[in-house]
Parts: sequence; C-alpha cells; structure tokens
Amino acid sequence: MKPLFLAENFDLPAVALKKKLALLNWPFLALIALITLFGTAALYSVAGGTLEPWANRHVLRFCAGLALVFVIALTDLKWWMRAAYPLYLVALILLALVLLIGVDAGGARRWLGVGDASFQPSELMKIALVLALARYYQWLPPKRVSRPDFVLIPLLMIGLPVVLALDQPDLGTALLFMAIGGGLLFLAGVSWIYFIGAITAVIAILPHIWEKLHDYQQERVLTFFDPERDPLGSGYHILQSKIAIGSGGLTGKGYMQGTQTQLNFLPEKHTDFIFTMYAEEMGFVGAIILLTLYLLALMFIAYMALRCRSTFARLVAAGMGLCLFTYVFVNVAMVTGLLPVVGLPLPLVSYGGTSMLTMMVGFGFVLNAHINRKLPIRREELGPLW
Repeated sequence: MKPLFLAENFDLPAVALKKKLALLNWPFLALIALITLFGTAALYSVAGGTLEPWANRHVLRFCAGLALVFVIALTDLKWWMRAAYPLYLVALILLALVLLIGVDAGGARRWLGVGDASFQPSELMKIALVLALARYYQWLPPKRVSRPDFVLIPLLMIGLPVVLALDQPDLGTALLFMAIGGGLLFLAGVSWIYFIGAITAVIAILPHIWEKLHDYQQERVLTFFDPERDPLGSGYHILQSKIAIGSGGLTGKGYMQGTQTQLNFLPEKHTDFIFTMYAEEMGFVGAIILLTLYLLALMFIAYMALRCRSTFARLVAAGMGLCLFTYVFVNVAMVTGLLPVVGLPLPLVSYGGTSMLTMMVGFGFVLNAHINRKLPIRREELGPLW
C-alpha cells in the first residue's frame, strides 16, 4: 500500500517527494522541536527527576504528531480544501454527540469514549473550523466579503460550535472558537463595523451571559477580580501561581529546585499551570526565553502565510497561527492573574495528548500551505458554495 501522501486518489501534483521535502520549512520544525524539549524538561522536573509518568509520554506523543505533520504537509492542498466542509460537519456532529453520550469528568461533559480511550471533539473542531472558513473565503469574491448575507454564513459556522462548547460546559474552548473565527473574518477583509457591532452586542448581553454561567464559572470570574476572597478554595490556584512566579525572581530557584512545585503547593503543575512551575525554576529570564521561542514560531507562521498566493492557503496558515497565539496568550495571562482560569494548556509544553496532536496537525497545515504557496486556486475549481 502506498503512503497516504503518495496515494493516487489524493491527486498530488507531479512533484517528486524529495522536492516536497526540500520545500518544507525545516527551521520551523526545529523550533517546535526545541519548544517541545523545553516542555519535556519541565515535565521531568515536575515528576521529581523521572521520565515517568509524563515526560516519556510527552516525547512519544510529539513523535506521533511529527508523523502527522509530514502526512498532512505532503498531501495535496486541494484535497484538504475539498475535505474542509465534510470535516467541519463531522466535527459538528461529534460535538453534538458529546452532549448526548459524552463522558462526564470534573463536572463537565467534554469527551467521547472509545473503549478505554477518550478524546475531545472540540480539538477536531478547532482545525475543521479554520479549514471551512478558509474554503468559504477562497470561494467568495472579495467584493462580497462584507455584504451582510455573506457575513451571516461564517458567523453561523462559528456560532454553532461556540453554542455546543458552552453547553458542555467549556468556556475556554468557546472563547477559542470565537477568537479564531473572529480573527479569520478580520484577515479575510470583513468590515470593522461588524466587529464594533459584535463587541457592543456582547457588552449589552453580559448580564444575560452571567446568569447562564455555571456556579463554578461565576466563581472563577469573581476570583479573578479578588483571589483572596477564597484563598483556600477557588482562589487557591491563582494565589499559589502568583507566589511561585514571584518567588522565581530574575534567574529562578534553579532546575528542579522550585519549592512551590516540588512541595506540591501548586495544583495542575504538569498541565495548565506548567508555565508557573517553569517561571519559578527558571525565573524571569527563562520565562522570556520560552516566550521568545513562541514569538519566533508565530513570526515563522506569519511569514509563511503572507507568501501564500491563494486565499485558502493563506487563511489556513494564519488560522493555525491564531490558534497557537490564543493558546499561549490565554494560558500565560491565566496563570499570571490577567485573565480568569479557563483551562487552556500551554502548547507543546503542557502534558496532554489531545492538545499536542491538535497543535501538530495545525503545524502540518501551516507547512502544507508553505509548500503550496505558489499554487493558484481558481474559483471555478470549487463549484457552488457547498
């Protein structure tokens, strides 16, 4: 059997595999491997100086994700464009199934179980939403981008997964959908008047949104404004996080020497709050180095997106970049007390198989867009809207 990226039914252009590999952005791949190495070292420290149970699995998941990167990057871009709407529909159905037959954990229903394993359909939707919106704007003539009837369709494409995510409830993922979708609409050229209207509408319905929030979500918001109102309960995470980051100082306490981490004062230290642990041990300098690596990754993605000739490739690359930026920004802002705790991991650093694979798939699409940056896509090739 031929490999996926060589299969005839993928209608690959007549370009040798060797040439496609040469067109890959290898420095970008090296950069994401370096960030993953930082995460592996952090997980090794969190576990008290052992590869079990997190660091070794983190590496294995990265290797599996790297295989996905190559498969996705070397597959014909037009095949992914044709698959965009079906993937979105599948992801939407799976999100709806979560509410019916999903697995309950931690007071929320966000997973679908398959035997002993489980996965979050919301992770698939993050990729599918980018692909679907990119295909839509590849089809849509630029002069119609801001027409109300043509703005309504992408708003529905964004709104449906947002509503389903809120019902799980998963506020962090819903906000991520809105950030990615809104960002892509802006990059596609939608008039700024719509964004002002959307912000005004959100402000107007904030009281209604507050009433619909679950008790623990309301508590998170209140704790954000005043963490000391419940220092041993809902405010414990953020207070301990601030103490750990502050105690790290300029250069940190040293690798595997973080007291808040090693003495288990810091909850969720291997997932959502791993940046806190890292800042305590490596200090302000170490934190800036890690954030600089993320900034370089985003600059790579922006550079690759801007070089793409087709709207589809450009928006796919930009959408994956928006996903990475939102993850990093929200996670760091969350653990430093600038945003309420919403439970988004730090990409490639936090422990978590689903989030790791999602980001690697996203990087695969960025590299695919880069390889096919000169590939023209005519609107006639797409046929009707659907």
